[in-house]
Amino acid sequence: MKVLVITTFAVCFSLTACGQSKTQKIETTTIKKAQKMDTNKLTNETVRTAFDAWQTGDTKTFLSFFTPDATMTDDGNPRNFQNFVKEACGKEVFLTIDTVENEGKEIKGNFKAGNWGTFPVFFKFHQNINGKFDRLDIGQAK
Repeated sequence: MKVLVITTFAVCFSLTACGQSKTQKIETTTIKKAQKMDTNKLTNETVRTAFDAWQTGDTKTFLSFFTPDATMTDDGNPRNFQNFVKEACGKEVFLTIDTVENEGKEIKGNFKAGNWGTFPVFFKFHQNINGKFDRLDIGQAK
């Protein structure tokens, strides 16, 4: 009788265990959709197209709007323009466009600059008589 009770007890538990399903691992994936910034504030078409290239990391297109000998300053200090573009284009981006001035050639807005964080900046495009940019001034906006 004792063996029958133990056998019945063991069979019941084994059937219960068989009826259970394995725990399934459920993975969730968050898909972050890139939002294209509204660039309608950018009234200078050349600046707008260059800006779009900057934001998307299209270095070749961005550089095509500049003269081969273009210069730049960063907070008033000279900087190698070509190196800056190759290092930062598409990696450091505007999060907002707050103001546009100087016939659409000066942009101010919040800027995400990699390890430097997020802060207000300006980009000033200097356009020559042929329509190309020959200088870019950038820096922290006040």
